Amino acid sequence: MPQDIPTNREAPPGERRNSRRKKVLAGAAALAVAAAAAVVVPVLLDGDEAPAAGPTGATFSVEAAPTLPPAPEFSYYQQMGPPEGSPLNPVAPLSVKIAAETTGTFLPDGLVGLSLEATDLADPSLSGDNPEMVESLSGLGRPLLRFGGNAVDRRFFWTSAGEAIPGNLKGDKAHPVRAVTPADLQRVNTLLEAVDGEIALTVDLGNYDPARAADMAKAATAAFGERLTGITVGNEPNGFAKTGLRGSGYGIPDYLTELKAYAEAIYAVAPEVPIIGPGTYESAWWKAFAETPLPQERILSFHHYPLSSCEGADPLGKPVMPNLTNRYIHDHANDFRGEALKPALANGLQTWIPETGVSACPGSNETTKTHASALWSADYALSAAQLGISRVSFHSSLITCTGGPPMSAICIGGEYLQPNGRVDERANYYGLSMVAEMPAGDFLKVETASGELTYPYAIRHADGSISVVVVNNHNPETDAQSQVTLELPGKALTGTMSQMTGPAYGAQDGTLIDGAPAEGTPAAERLTVPGFAYGSSTQTFPLTAGTVTVLNFTF
Repeated sequence: MPQDIPTNREAPPGERRNSRRKKVLAGAAALAVAAAAAVVVPVLLDGDEAPAAGPTGATFSVEAAPTLPPAPEFSYYQQMGPPEGSPLNPVAPLSVKIAAETTGTFLPDGLVGLSLEATDLADPSLSGDNPEMVESLSGLGRPLLRFGGNAVDRRFFWTSAGEAIPGNLKGDKAHPVRAVTPADLQRVNTLLEAVDGEIALTVDLGNYDPARAADMAKAATAAFGERLTGITVGNEPNGFAKTGLRGSGYGIPDYLTELKAYAEAIYAVAPEVPIIGPGTYESAWWKAFAETPLPQERILSFHHYPLSSCEGADPLGKPVMPNLTNRYIHDHANDFRGEALKPALANGLQTWIPETGVSACPGSNETTKTHASALWSADYALSAAQLGISRVSFHSSLITCTGGPPMSAICIGGEYLQPNGRVDERANYYGLSMVAEMPAGDFLKVETASGELTYPYAIRHADGSISVVVVNNHNPETDAQSQVTLELPGKALTGTMSQMTGPAYGAQDGTLIDGAPAEGTPAAERLTVPGFAYGSSTQTFPLTAGTVTVLNFTF
């Protein structure tokens, strides 16, 4: 949105330690709450390459063996319940039927990523030699790192010749002006190699210079090769007139003229690199970009911060906890993103969300850094993919956790603006991690009954297994477990689970995966769904409120 990620001098209640190195402890935590160990049945999940989405309505069959082998002995997953002494409000049962029919959309490999400011390219912490950063980003699967934000047109200067930074660029103590060079890109590439990630860049449009943008594209192609997924021209150009970057009359026709000049200059030196755009939050710009031919491939992109009615002009868009946890935010986000998909589909383009978060309002509010934001993040990513959006990057920052942007998924340890090199994760990071570590696959059609605040998703993987994800958005402090009846399209031989939990919507230091602050138990070591019915297509089990649960079934 048009404002910088806000700084907030209030330190989070507890700085979360990166826990990828504690992955074994996550498995141990899950085992500790399980029944006496019997046999943990491995489930092999396929996963590196995203399959092409099947056509809408494509069907498949799950063939069961004529005679099932004897049921093995299972170790059952034991969920955390509501806090002791909580008043338990009853929750209506949830019925979920998974069809043997695809939606035509798919969960891609690398769906989840982080968005950072363009000036962060100059930050030495973004290096493959930084184990803290490598471990943290690895918890997001194979992430896409997008560099852009408000910095790109205001405080960012690309140079391959060592020129002095122009005097018209202005920053402040927390957001300094920075020059970025080819050496910075080469350093960032070592990080991408370490996490097997990809990168998307943004070039300065606020200070018109197509030749400089092309020079950056040329250097980026040399540094990143196929890891470079695309380049955006300017950040949120629909806001240029409002923020004074351009004159009051600057609009879509001006943008398209300049876009073409940039695209042609970039194409001359990097013809294989797509242009991602327009990267705006106003719908008229989406259609204009989608209908404008360029010499290279195009990808439609837009930005979205659902709860950004900072002064409360729109009561349902104000960043308060009731708005973050109700059904409206889920449904309204689907409607908004559906509008962006229309011009993309009409013109045969992919659709990306390179910048998103709960809110763009300045400072902390009751939604930031909370377990509720973790639930929202997981649901937002999954629902985006199910709609047909293939990349979602959550806006974050490399400023210190103390005083830094409160909505950032990661932050840096140390006193305000005195980083100590430690990388910490906030609650929403764990919601993203739950989605990021699932294998790619086709979404299946789902029918639900009841479940006002539960959002189920089903994905069929290349190995024939099916993952069912249930985001249970009920209040973890006061709501009872939901009794779930799940109808699968085949007879399950194994069924395992991993679960993200939290003690309260507003908890800022209590989001766990499988009982630990980690990415979760490896797929082959997960325990069995409570009450698993061997050889049955009907599974019945409880789910704790305020959770994201990933179930996987083999047949």
